[in-house]
Amino acid sequence: MSTRPHSPLKSITTTPDGPHAAAQPVDTTAVGEPKGVAEGVPIAVRPDPHPGDGRYAVAWLTICAPRDAIPTATSKCLCGRDRSAVGRPRVLALIADHEAHRETCPLRTTQEGRAAA
Repeated sequence: MSTRPHSPLKSITTTPDGPHAAAQPVDTTAVGEPKGVAEGVPIAVRPDPHPGDGRYAVAWLTICAPRDAIPTATSKCLCGRDRSAVGRPRVLALIADHEAHRETCPLRTTQEGRAAA
C-alpha cells in the first residue's frame, strides 16, 4: 500500500507539543488621557441635561387602592415620621394628617418663618 499524496486545497494543522501561555498586554500606566481617542474629543463629559432648581423631596405619601380590595397608605418624611394605615377611613385620615404635617415639619419650616409667626 502506498500513501496518498495530500491535496493542495487542504491544510494540514499541526498539533502543539505542549501548552503555551497567551500573549500578555504591555504594561501601561493608567495616568492621562485614554488611548485610542483623537485629541480634543471629550469623553462622556457633558453638562447635566436636567440641572436642579434647588428643591428636593422631603415627605412621601404612598397610596395603594386596588379595585375590590382594602386600600393602604404610608406617610414617610426625612424628619423621621413613618406612619401607615389600612382601610378606607384610616387611609383618608392619614392623607389629612400628611397634609397637616407639611405645616409642622421641622425640615420644611425655617427659623425665620417661626419667628414671624
